Amino acid sequence: MSGEPDDAVSARIRGWMTEAFPLCRSISGDGVRRTLDLIEAALPPAATLRRTGVPSGTEVFDWTIGEEWNVAGAWITGPDGQRVVDVADHTLHLVSYSAPTRTSLSLEELRPHLHSLPEHPDWIPYRTSYYHRDWGFCLPHRRLEALEPGQYDVVVDTTLEPGELVYGEVYLPGETSSEVLVSSHLCHPSLVNDNLSGLAVTLELIRHLVAQDRRRFSYRFLFAPGTIGSLSWLHGNPTVVPRIRHGLVLTGLGGGGPLVYKRTRHGDATIDHAAEHVVRHRGGEVRDYSPYGYDERQFNAVGFDLPVGRLTRTPHGEYAEYHTSADDLDFVTDDELHESLTALTEILDILERDEVVTNESPYGEPQLGKRGLYPTMGGKSASDAVMAMLWTLAYADGKTSLLEIADTSDLPFSAVRSAADALLEAGLLS
Repeated sequence: MSGEPDDAVSARIRGWMTEAFPLCRSISGDGVRRTLDLIEAALPPAATLRRTGVPSGTEVFDWTIGEEWNVAGAWITGPDGQRVVDVADHTLHLVSYSAPTRTSLSLEELRPHLHSLPEHPDWIPYRTSYYHRDWGFCLPHRRLEALEPGQYDVVVDTTLEPGELVYGEVYLPGETSSEVLVSSHLCHPSLVNDNLSGLAVTLELIRHLVAQDRRRFSYRFLFAPGTIGSLSWLHGNPTVVPRIRHGLVLTGLGGGGPLVYKRTRHGDATIDHAAEHVVRHRGGEVRDYSPYGYDERQFNAVGFDLPVGRLTRTPHGEYAEYHTSADDLDFVTDDELHESLTALTEILDILERDEVVTNESPYGEPQLGKRGLYPTMGGKSASDAVMAMLWTLAYADGKTSLLEIADTSDLPFSAVRSAADALLEAGLLS
């Protein structure tokens, strides 16, 4: 990466997530704007955040932008006058998009509006009601079970009014107009692995790219609410969509397990080959496409057919902490986040530096020693660097890419790229 110490990068990632964690985010509202403020403040000077607001009522393909949701407060007071649950204590306590309500209910009347996790009695679940007018609260099951019969006063001090959905973009121009799209959703409140990890690592990826001497591709980073946000961007950018050559959706990058790459719908895009190479060399897992998950399913939709894969660690729904209060700052580790960032820089390095080369000395093995490319002491096994050169020469037929050579040889792309650079300098490749 940039040569910056790992602990400095990790401290910056964790510091940003810690600052963003308390914000009450949803698919619209001030929580989204404040999160975009934090993203903007963390960007390096050469990167600029552009915000786009899509007014309520706007038709976005088969969807309609709904009313904007904001929260002033929400709580339930029990028969003893004490607050049973309060969104001020944790953003997950309030069902997202709860409609404004002031009422008094018996415990039996209240229960249908209360959500808990019996299997994890000390955790708070995350629940939403985006497209159906309702209200509700989430609380630990242990607290729910302790509620006494009686009358409960409910206050949901929220607004659902005409407003806008807001998303942000960072665009880094390259030598060509062909683009790499990197997308991370920002609509989840106080969930670290499932959304803050993707946002924080993306910010470091921007910093990494800004520091590069050159970029072959242009890069577009999208920070948008899940589903409706990516659809709004696709709807509003018909001239940009054809320029996207590669793409990644990033989330769940710090919460345990190995790296997992989900292929594009066709499964044979360049981003698939690049990501699979990196993930497999890091002991990770590659999965086929499915039409369920994060915003990769919007970008891969038949009408767009964009080559956008997804990088996570353990995917959504496959770890107990998913969409609960246990997905907190302690759940993700600095080592996991840093490995995810390193893997991403390696994937982008392949996209930037892969090419097809031709062997200029194809009649037998060229003499590497006279060019200073082979050890002067014979009789030993060939070094990794020499083997990388031999593999490169063996397959440099003017049709096979360096990434294909790396896969064939089971060597890291970086080793094959370094070998090719040495051979190009020596005049053995073109």
